[in-house]
Amino acid sequence: MRHTLPIAPQFYVTAPQACPYLEGRMERKLFTALQGEHAQRLNDTLSKQGFRRSQNVLYRPSCSECSACLSARIRVADFRPSRTQKRIMRRAAHLRRSATSPWATEDQFSLFRRYLDARHADGGMADMDIFEFAAMIEETPIKSRVIEYSRPAGPEERGQELAAVCLTDVFDDGLSMVYSFYDPDLVDLSLGTHIILDHINIAREAGLPYVYLGYWVPGSRKMGYKAGFSALEIYKKGVWQDLGDPAAHRAELHPLSMDPIAEQVARINLPEARPHRD
Repeated sequence: MRHTLPIAPQFYVTAPQACPYLEGRMERKLFTALQGEHAQRLNDTLSKQGFRRSQNVLYRPSCSECSACLSARIRVADFRPSRTQKRIMRRAAHLRRSATSPWATEDQFSLFRRYLDARHADGGMADMDIFEFAAMIEETPIKSRVIEYSRPAGPEERGQELAAVCLTDVFDDGLSMVYSFYDPDLVDLSLGTHIILDHINIAREAGLPYVYLGYWVPGSRKMGYKAGFSALEIYKKGVWQDLGDPAAHRAELHPLSMDPIAEQVARINLPEARPHRD
């Protein structure tokens, strides 16, 4: 008799630490290693259940009294840009997009440092050196790309100048924007929004139905911009659903907001691995 066995990774929980999104709260993550021949299938399957990738780890928030972090994705076929987003696309039309393998460069790191110093000087990545940056870009066991956006050189410059970068994973059903950064001096181009809009175009051209944006957190100013994209879905209470009115989602603390870890793990759907004969 033939059976198909599920891939059975081990899951762990991080120690509580300060939440980067909501002041005065503590975050905790449920995570598993992403490695081996089934890494792509595991990543595809768990990403549909609210997990995100960081190098060779898959994780999702599992805080003891908070369930504010909600995985978010855009339905490409239903997305319609707003007037503001159309203006952003026109203003950034001169940028040149190129996709490369996940390989870190000095130009990327220089732009990354400028971005952090201007936008996230007190964040968790503030002390990242070039070796840690290279690991973030290059340590991926799945199909990933680095999407670069360059602008024409100015009067005293040569060639193309790097304006923005996005590390992007390719799923079986979409693109996942793992991490993006951009030139903080090019404020008028709204590069953060432009990168998302361009990924929607890339996904549409590739016939992929979704663009995954990471987590949307009600009550967090850092994540509020994601609610400005139409056709946005969130993963809440085990299902994907339309965001609807952002104000309808709460970030309140409650001791029963999260199930015990064992119950969370038991409900995770895992991909099947290989046929097995009795």
